[in-house]
Amino acid sequence: MIELTEVTKEYSKGVSALHGINLKIKQGEFVFIVGDSGSGKSTLIRLIMKELEPTSGTIIVNGQNLGKLRHRKIPMYRRGIGVVFQDFRLLKDRNIYENIAFAQRVVETPTRIIKKKVPAALSLVGLAQKYKSFPKELSGGEQQRVAIARALYKNASLIILDEPTVGLDPIQIIEIRDLIKELGQTHTVIFSSHILSEVQTICDQIIMIAKGKLVAFDTPENLEQHLLTPNEVILTTDASANEVQTLLEGISNITELSLEEPDSGLVTARIKTDLSDVYQISRAVFSAFAASGNTLLELAVKKANLEDIFLELADNDAAAPELPVVEGEPVESEVPEE
Repeated sequence: MIELTEVTKEYSKGVSALHGINLKIKQGEFVFIVGDSGSGKSTLIRLIMKELEPTSGTIIVNGQNLGKLRHRKIPMYRRGIGVVFQDFRLLKDRNIYENIAFAQRVVETPTRIIKKKVPAALSLVGLAQKYKSFPKELSGGEQQRVAIARALYKNASLIILDEPTVGLDPIQIIEIRDLIKELGQTHTVIFSSHILSEVQTICDQIIMIAKGKLVAFDTPENLEQHLLTPNEVILTTDASANEVQTLLEGISNITELSLEEPDSGLVTARIKTDLSDVYQISRAVFSAFAASGNTLLELAVKKANLEDIFLELADNDAAAPELPVVEGEPVESEVPEE
């Protein structure tokens, strides 16, 4: 459905926001784009929306080569994509029914269709009973649902959500996450965020972008299997730091040891190993403490997560230069600014 081949976007000569991106998103997939601020996530979305033009490379969406899309057909192309930006801009003086309906009148949708489809869109996001409510009467999560309903109104097969949970509280984030999970059952969804934990359990593919480069594109399961190996043991004891140091000196394959002595009087040791089976170290540590008579209060194996993967992959890349702020061709807004 979406294919990028060697896509590069330069804001000035030698300064790339994205460099050599290759990826393919199939119809019906739920794809999560993760990257820190300035990594190129929003640039990638703006390219797919044809708000920006790539410096080089090819972008194909639903069989359409965007490089060959005529200017007069761009608005029609964008209407086939439901987009929710961080700043989703609801009209404060109109109720939520009118917010969605007004957006469609702008593009000359017949009134009879509006009356039928707006309630259906609000029902999908669980707000059918609040169609007369004004934005100020809704929570942040409910306002975000209105923005998603506005995108769903189009019956678009592709839904793009750019940082949709920014500014929401934990309960609202859970509500939006559950809604997005439902969308993933019937739509192709591209979800952009800098927080991996948000949807890593429900997406089909994860795209990791660091400093404009694609550093990973795979399923969560494959990333965990191939890249996540627990390699750290953490213990807490009432033995002294010197005693812990002496005990652990006799254990091989310890590559790094750090000791912490908080005010509680207990010692915490963090042990790293180069062994593929970290439990060999935990067994050796347990045996050493048992033989010495010192008390081992806690022993745990730290298991990495996908955020650890991203941080490691990002750190391994070269530092990127500062990018200038560039305004592209304005995207057709779902609702015009007040």
